Amino acid sequence: MKIFVTGGAGYIGSHVVKLLGQEGHDILVYDNLSTGHEWAVLSGKLVKGDISDLDKLKETIKSFLPDAVIHFAASIQVEESTRLPLLYYQNNVSNTINLLNAVMENNIPYFIYSSTAAVYGIPEIIPIDESTPLSPINPYGTSKAMVENILDDLTRVSKLKCVSLRYFNVAGADPSGQLGQAYKETTHLITRVLKTAKGEFSKISIYGNDYDTPDGTCIRDYIHVTDLAWAHICALFYLIDKTVKNSIVMNCGYGRGFSVREVIKMARKVTNIDFKVEESARRSGDAPVIIANSQRLKDLTGWKAKYDDLEYIIKTAWEWEKKN
Repeated sequence: MKIFVTGGAGYIGSHVVKLLGQEGHDILVYDNLSTGHEWAVLSGKLVKGDISDLDKLKETIKSFLPDAVIHFAASIQVEESTRLPLLYYQNNVSNTINLLNAVMENNIPYFIYSSTAAVYGIPEIIPIDESTPLSPINPYGTSKAMVENILDDLTRVSKLKCVSLRYFNVAGADPSGQLGQAYKETTHLITRVLKTAKGEFSKISIYGNDYDTPDGTCIRDYIHVTDLAWAHICALFYLIDKTVKNSIVMNCGYGRGFSVREVIKMARKVTNIDFKVEESARRSGDAPVIIANSQRLKDLTGWKAKYDDLEYIIKTAWEWEKKN
């Protein structure tokens, strides 16, 4: 297949591109390299471009004529979105509309969308399934929910088939060591913990120790980036093989969670470094527990987790951090 991947030079996108290349697909990556890296594109070709540039975007898609589009390009920092909401609505919503205009003009039938568990906000029922009401609490989550609604409306009046994958906490690195997180500034807990172990940060902060959880700290569902990458491929071939009338959403997680303290304890075990930990006040908007129910993904696509092990997730991330 010919597959057009926006944001394919970024953390998750590059892992998907690598797997697609291994499967023998013809890939064109479209990325402005604002957070991605040219060296991370291990398969296919890279075109440097921004999805805000509608003319270049349309020209690139028309010349490549893909069978499917996988859309990663987005702004993803929750805290930043609260300070710069217009940036998030422009990049995540308006620019996605640009992409969808190009998709519709060229009659591309399949679309995989990179969404997020942030669309749920602070849910009352755990684990979270796809029927949970959407109640985002920041512009990042709201922008992603808006695009999901757009896709739902669009697929009702066209032949476009779409899956939106709602990610939970993505972590780890490519087991071969070729790829991993390389953000200039990271807010991901596991990466920040490991950078603290390396000495890049003086300490790691625990924000809140009085939550209604076994050890008082927040619990999250961590999914290895390679398992998440396979979920995209499984979702794409689900669209191709099955009759899908409208867009469909699928959670991507393991269905179990680990607390902040458990992550820190495991990181100390993996690194054998006793780094400094500081307890701080709660941050606003942090839910006590976020755990996915991903049964729909498993049942519909046949996806199976391979790396559902916190120690392995942290070990692959640590090997990447030591190299880079």
